[in-house]
Formats: sequence, structure tokens, C-alpha cells
Amino acid sequence: MLRPTRSTLAAVATATLLGLTACGGGEAELSAADEPLRVGASPVPHAEILRFVDEELADEAGLDLEIVEFTDYVQPNVALDDGSLDANYFQTVPYLEEQEASAGYDFTALDPVHIEPLGLYSESLTDLADLPDGATVAIPNDPTNAARALRLLEANDLITLADTGDAAPTALDIDGNPKNLEIEQVEAAQLPRSLADVDAAVINGNYAIDADLSPAEDALALEEADGNPNANLLVVRSGDEDAERIGQLEELLHSAEVRQFIEENYSGAVLPAF
Repeated sequence: MLRPTRSTLAAVATATLLGLTACGGGEAELSAADEPLRVGASPVPHAEILRFVDEELADEAGLDLEIVEFTDYVQPNVALDDGSLDANYFQTVPYLEEQEASAGYDFTALDPVHIEPLGLYSESLTDLADLPDGATVAIPNDPTNAARALRLLEANDLITLADTGDAAPTALDIDGNPKNLEIEQVEAAQLPRSLADVDAAVINGNYAIDADLSPAEDALALEEADGNPNANLLVVRSGDEDAERIGQLEELLHSAEVRQFIEENYSGAVLPAF
């Protein structure tokens, strides 16, 4: 699979953000038109998609991008809120809603760009039917992705969940567990590393790809893409959604060129959502 080179390290991102915050006066405002539009992103595939936009499409549109990579799911929203970023591209609407409720952010989600199906992976198994009784299964520890992981396990008849209505299910809502699975919650970015210590793990698509796992080939079970509400999208501070440069980036992210880039470079592990 051909992908652009990843060169920005988390340490560089942190140093960059510290500098930007120090110079920004502490106010969360869209960067001036003569400054780059600062967008935070997970390294794979978000930053790769943005890098394609920057290298192939942005000049003609008159858009100057600065891409800041993050290896976790918390700091991109912190940086957007404090004005270190103008936008971020790493999250889904359910995750955003949970973050707004818990941290009090006032953000606006724009249109879906792509979907990364969650998958169940194992280093020791090649068939889901071989998952042993009492197996330990790691899932993400944030509420949104934990709920997705539990629903994936349920969809594959490994557990059943109590009816939680509109609320996201948690491990406490497991009411049927025929294999007596031990559910271990792990920070999402660490899940690929946990594979050596557990029987199986439910891993977010971006972290799976970054760990050289192919969702289409390596997953024992994969989240359905059709009707999936967990598309990834651009998020901005409320009030910035109509800014000209945000509109330019949105248009480029939903272009035929980006669709083709996604389809040709991710072998079904990342799917266009537009």
C-alpha cells in the first residue's frame, strides 16, 4: 500500500503547540489570513489525507495548511479549544458529543469525510471461532469507542448487551457472556501493543493501519461500514464553520481527488463517506 511518508513526531507537535499558544494571546480565534490554517490530525490516515490535500490541491485553491500530528484522542480537542489549532480532523460525531458533554467544548462538526471500521485482531488466532473460553479481550477505554467495540463483539455473538436506549453501552451492560470473556479497557493508541498480552483486541482503524495491520485482511471481525454513524470529519470552534478558509478546506476534503486517494491507498481499510 502506497502512502505518503510520515515525518511529524508527537514531540514536534507538542513543541509547536506550546509555541503557538505562547504567541496567541490565549484567545481561541481563527488564525489570521496571512498565517497557515493549523489543523490537528491523527497520523494515519487523517494527516496523510491532509498532506495529500496540501501537496496536490491547496496551492491552486490558495490555501496554506499547517498539519500538526497527535498520537492520542484528547489533545487535539484541547488544542482546538485553546486556539492552538484552527480545526482538527480525527474524530467522529459520537466521540465529539461525549467530549463536549464532559469537557464543555463548544465545537461544530462539519461533513463526514471517511470511515475507519473498528476491527477485532489477534496475534495468536486466525479464526474468531477459536477464541477460547475465558479469553481476555482488550477494547478502547474512551466511552464512545468502548461502546463501538462492545457492539462489534455483540454483532459477532461473543456477548449480549442490555438495552441502554440512547445511552452508549459500557462493560457493565454486558448481560450475556457465554465464553466468560475478560474485558480489559486500554487507551486506544496502546491497543496494538496490547496484542502480545491479550487473546484479542478491538482496535480503531487508524491505529491498526499505523501498526501495519490490514483491517480487510487481518481482522477476525470488522465493523460494518454501511449505515455506520462513526464517520471522521473536520471539527472547528463554533462560529468558525463559515470562515472562508474552513470552507476551502472542506471543499477540498470532499473532492473527487480525495475520494480517489482514499480508495487507491487504503485497500478498504478507510472508506470515503461522501
